[in-house]
Amino acid sequence: MIESRRERDRAVSISITHVLTVGITTILIAMLLTSASTMLDIESERSTESSLETIGERLANEIGNVDQIADENTTVDATVTHPRTAGSSRYTVTAAPSNCGPLIEGETDCLKLTAQSVDVTVYVPIKTDADLEGTSTGGAIEIQSDGDEISITEEER
Repeated sequence: MIESRRERDRAVSISITHVLTVGITTILIAMLLTSASTMLDIESERSTESSLETIGERLANEIGNVDQIADENTTVDATVTHPRTAGSSRYTVTAAPSNCGPLIEGETDCLKLTAQSVDVTVYVPIKTDADLEGTSTGGAIEIQSDGDEISITEEER
């Protein structure tokens, strides 16, 4: 004898399959969006760090040029322009005498570049014969040297 199937069992089976499929798909999409967001944050930090390194190296070179031109009888003022943002984040440049962060040992003067909206700090070593001091934000930066001391400040408007 052939047993008949219940139509009701089949309908429940299809409903459960659809619910499970939608649930699994939702979980997979949520995981994909979360990992994509994390990857975007990491790439944003890398981009900001790379931009700050480039700006810091250029600024260190410009400070070195001012230091070479200035002597005890000559005062040199230079205004240099750099991007106001690095990786869509405003940043601050600070003279860090004898403090080059955790990777460089010894008494080395540095520029410390710190992004404001992303947790990124970059140290750029600089070799000068003069004392280095001052702080500025990105954009137009004034470099002043009297032969003994170099200061970096924001350009006055």
